[in-house]
Amino acid sequence: MDKLKNRIPPPIIMLISAAVMWGLSQASINIEISYSISIFSLFTLALMGVFFCIAGVVSFKLAKTTTNPLKPEAASSLVVSGIYKYSRNPMYLGFALFLLAWSVYLASILSIVGVVAFVLYMIQFQIKPEEAALKKVFGYEFEQYQSKVRRWL
Repeated sequence: MDKLKNRIPPPIIMLISAAVMWGLSQASINIEISYSISIFSLFTLALMGVFFCIAGVVSFKLAKTTTNPLKPEAASSLVVSGIYKYSRNPMYLGFALFLLAWSVYLASILSIVGVVAFVLYMIQFQIKPEEAALKKVFGYEFEQYQSKVRRWL
């Protein structure tokens, strides 16, 4: 399983999860949600996802450090400002919110499995390896940050 650590770009994992969610929705009974609630929820979650993703990228760009999630050891600075005051992984949180919006659109209870699977995969094969790399690069500074800011929200 170590071969999966930091190997697949997170947007690809999100797309795979979305495809699995669609497949699950085809094999399950859809729930009835009023159109207005469905659209409101869909757009609210999607816009929140966009916000977290963009805020994460902007914070990295302002710090002039890498946004490449496959090479966390290449980080030139530890970003602890902007959205990173509230979440250590705002871009991944944004992806999870996109998937939650997709689940609302699919109106399938089973589709939520894709969101949960995405989160669990990201923790195990992306976030934990990133945290280990950042600990090596930034040491005590990262440990302090990690103790103050939650992984997701």
